[in-house]
Amino acid sequence: MEWYWWLLIIIVIIGVFNHYQTKWKRERLMEKYGDESLVDQLMKGIFWQGQPEGQLLDSLGKPLDIDQKVLKTKTKEVWKYNKTGKNRYALKITLENGEVIGWDKK
Repeated sequence: MEWYWWLLIIIVIIGVFNHYQTKWKRERLMEKYGDESLVDQLMKGIFWQGQPEGQLLDSLGKPLDIDQKVLKTKTKEVWKYNKTGKNRYALKITLENGEVIGWDKK
């Protein structure tokens, strides 16, 4: 069998795997939240002010790095995504007491 047939087979297998992985994630989120509109936003990687950290994880996944400050009355974290260089990130999302309060997107 020629090499390009093997390449085509591998591409098809990867495509089928990605399709089912997306389908399984959607099903898991529907079981968890039961809200199709919310699940659509999470599947698109959308985040918003007031979003709980669990939904942020479901939307963007685990951050590459987290800076944390524990103060008397609150906990403040900066979740970092999309590394662009040494200690540089294209997206930094700030959470206070487990809720998104803002972000810096470059």
